[in-house]
Amino acid sequence: MTRLQDLEDQIERAERLERSIGDMLTIERLRQFAAACRHEAERLSHHHPRAA
Repeated sequence: MTRLQDLEDQIERAERLERSIGDMLTIERLRQFAAACRHEAERLSHHHPRAA
């Protein structure tokens, strides 16, 4: 599994968990985590076009 695939998996898990809970603080933290993963995935895909 590439780092990009790992990040995409983490984004999916964080977003799935976010939809299943009701605690707003945890939801916000999951959103921030997913956004950080998305940012890193975008950076990686721009530096390594074959990794996408």
